[in-house]
Parts: sequence; C-alpha cells; structure tokens
Amino acid sequence: MAYDFSKPQRQSAFGIIIMAAHTVVKLGKAFGVLIILAFVKTPSNYLAYMVLGIGLIILLSFVFAYLWYINFTFFLDQTKQEFVVNKGIFNRDQVTIPFNKIQQVNINQSILQKIIGVYGLKIDTAGSNGEEVSIKAIDEASAYNLKEHLLNKKAFNVDDTLVEQIHNQIKQTPFLRISSLTLLKVGLTSNYGRSLLSIVAFLYGIYELRHLVDSFKIDKGEIQSTLSSMVSIATFIILIAAILILLLVINLVRTFYKYFELEITKHEHSLLISFGLIAKKTTLVSPNKVQISKYSQNYFQKKLNILNMSLKQAHFGESKKGHEMQGNTIDIPGCNLKEKNELLKMILGQQPLNGKTFVPNWRFLNLPIFFKIVFPVAVFLIVGFNVPEVKSFFGLAIPYSVIGILMIYISYRKHRIAVSQYFIIKSSGIWDISKEIVSPNKIQAITTFQYPWHKSIDVGHLCLHTAAGKIHFKYGNYTEIKLLVNYWLYQVESGNEDWM
Repeated sequence: MAYDFSKPQRQSAFGIIIMAAHTVVKLGKAFGVLIILAFVKTPSNYLAYMVLGIGLIILLSFVFAYLWYINFTFFLDQTKQEFVVNKGIFNRDQVTIPFNKIQQVNINQSILQKIIGVYGLKIDTAGSNGEEVSIKAIDEASAYNLKEHLLNKKAFNVDDTLVEQIHNQIKQTPFLRISSLTLLKVGLTSNYGRSLLSIVAFLYGIYELRHLVDSFKIDKGEIQSTLSSMVSIATFIILIAAILILLLVINLVRTFYKYFELEITKHEHSLLISFGLIAKKTTLVSPNKVQISKYSQNYFQKKLNILNMSLKQAHFGESKKGHEMQGNTIDIPGCNLKEKNELLKMILGQQPLNGKTFVPNWRFLNLPIFFKIVFPVAVFLIVGFNVPEVKSFFGLAIPYSVIGILMIYISYRKHRIAVSQYFIIKSSGIWDISKEIVSPNKIQAITTFQYPWHKSIDVGHLCLHTAAGKIHFKYGNYTEIKLLVNYWLYQVESGNEDWM
C-alpha cells in the first residue's frame, strides 16, 4: 500500500471523538468545582435540567469536533517542499511549514487514542512565529510514514516496506535504557520544588472547598473543636513527616508516569527517544538541531552516580501574548557518567573538555545580598517594631540571613564559564549544579554591558543568545569578555557550520 500525501486529506474520523473528549475535559477542569456546587445546592426537582444542560454541552462539543474534523486537512507540497495545514471552524487558517524548519516530529498515544487505535502526531518547528501543528487522530502506518517524509525533507510515496523498516529500527536494542530502579532514585532525589508547589495547591484547594461545608450543612464548631484537640507537638511532627512522605510520593508518581521505560536508540543520523507510562511518546531528535546540551546533579545524585540531562532545541519567535518562546527541551533523567559522556559525544561530535575557566568578581555578591537579605530583613524589623505581634518572630531573621548569605555565596562559587576552541561550558546552581554546553556556531547574537559604577574596576556582563535561550555570565572581567566576544565572532564568521 502506498501513502500519497501530495493531495489534501483528512485525519481519521475517530478524531471527532478525540477532539470532543478533549473539549469536555477542558470544560470539566475549568468548571468542575462549580458543577459540583451546582449539583449540591440545586433542588432535586431541577437536577434533570442540570443533566440536560451537561448533555447539551457534550452534544455541542461533538458538533464543534465534527466541524473541526471537516475543515482540518493537510498535504505535502512537492514543488515548494512545504507541509501545508488548513484548519479552523469559523475562521479558516492555513499554516505553511517549510521542511527545513521542522526540527522535531512526535508520535504520541493517550489512553483514549490507545482504546480507539489511533495515534497523535505533533510537529515542532523553528519558525518565525513558533507555530506548532498537531494531528489528533492518524493510523500507525500513516503516522510513521508522514514522519519519515517530514524529517527527510522529501515528498514522495512510501510503501509498507519502508514502514516495516522503520518499525524494525524502533525495535533495535537501545544503547540507553533507564530502569525502574534508576527512576526510583531520580524520584527520590529531584523536583522537590515542584512537589511542594503541588502540595500547596492541593491544600489551597481543600481550603477553598470550605464552601462545601456550608452546602452539606456540616457543623463548623464540631470540626474546629476536633482540630483543636489534635494540635500538639506530636501531631505537628507527624504532619511534617507526612508532608515529606507526600513530597516523595508525588516525585515518584510524576517521574514514573512521564519517564517509564525511557529508551534511546541510535539511528544513522538521529536519536530515537521513547518514554511514558500511559501516554507513550516517541521523538526522533537530530543532533545538529540541538542548540544547548545541559546536565545537572545534586549531592544525593552524585552519591548515587546519576544525573539529569536536557537537550534544548530551537523554538524561537513570539507567542500570542508577545513573550519570547523558549526551546523545546527533551529531558533524559537518571544517566550515569558513562551514558552522559556517550550522549554528549553523539550530540556534539566529540567529548567536550573544559578550556580556560573565567570566574566572576566578588561584587557578584553585593546586589543579591542587599535585595534578598538586607532589604527584606530591614523591612521585617521596621514592621516588627510597630506591630507587637510580629516582634516575637524577630529570631527568625538570624537563620534567614545566615542561610540566605550561604546560598548566595554557593551560587557565586559555582558561577563559572569555561571556554575552549570548540565549546563554551557555563556552570551554575546552588543545590542542583548544572552545566550548559554550547558550540560557538550556535550563537546567534552576543550582548555585553557594564554598569557605570563598574567601569573603573573593569567589571561587566555577557549574554550569549541562541535559538533555544540565553546563557548569562555575570560580573566577569570586562576586558576578557570583550576578547572572548571578538574570538567567538571570528569563529562564527570564518566557520562553515550552520546553527541548525
């Protein structure tokens, strides 16, 4: 069977179900609490109208999904070497993507898509407006076939033989496989900040649901007396322990859900990365499109011989809100030192070595200490002298200042940039120490600046702009920074390598 994408065609009709379900889920997330409150407070004789209203919303979701399905078409323009998508329900839009702007094609499969037997295909681009195209429902053979067209920058007919070859490549023995034990280590040693925010959001949600207490006419006095009787030092310790355990559980669940069975297979000119517990994701990455390679490690991960890697690709332009869009980042958690070196060698072509290291001036400490320690503590003390209730907490200013100054000092000690002939390596961090690696040919612009009061002491700042984001080096020797800029500009202008 041949697949001809040169003519406009629609997705699978199952896309109607996918899109309708997607719309219903979004509405449920947005108005779920209001719907629950409405069911609780609405008299029983009006519940039928509530159910009818929800049914009407679901029906409208299917109507809009059908209109979306009818108007959504895609094809490959063989003459212009472009992928063209027509979409829109009331306002028709046409998105045209040149093949050379396509940097990544992902084939995903959610739970509903697994049940129905279709796949989702998403195209990430490096276009001027950061466009992204998503096909919600396409059969497996067509998905891999279209992916081969787009990434090989060709528009031709491909038969089942090539699809079978692609599948055979996917089934190759991966050179890197992250085991469940490694994911357990990653979950126990990372992402505490995100998990803490999740707990705060959860507790806030519980607090906001106090309105349900009124709805169910629960005696508040009884609840308050129960809580008061529970408050003690022992329960406080148990609460802290429970929060820590909850942090670990959230980390583990998130890590296993996202990165379960992560495998990387080496192809002729690319890396095939697949992962996911329920929603499986398959990504083909071209090494020359990786702009910044990054790896990070904290104290516990160092003891366990694991680290986390990130491959940042170009995705620049402006979003609808006018903000700069950052790169598409592929995370690879739980690598060991050998696997990290092998990955960097495959992405960069050789093992990056540290060259001459440049360190910041001690004035790096001044502004952070003033704005993060001195100023907040001064405001706190002024408020405390005028508000008796706050005065009893004056003792907290001491540990806050000590810990804050220590963290800023560690940040200063880890802030470094190493420069060699082929690579620039930026080090930074406080707890998670990270290193960002970029080749000079990936630099698109260089910015240097100097505060007026730093001219006499020859201190300045450097910013390297790439298609995947910026790399900053602060409070360096300004004379050395200008020499580095001239060196990199010479490398970019005299070299023949492309940034993508």
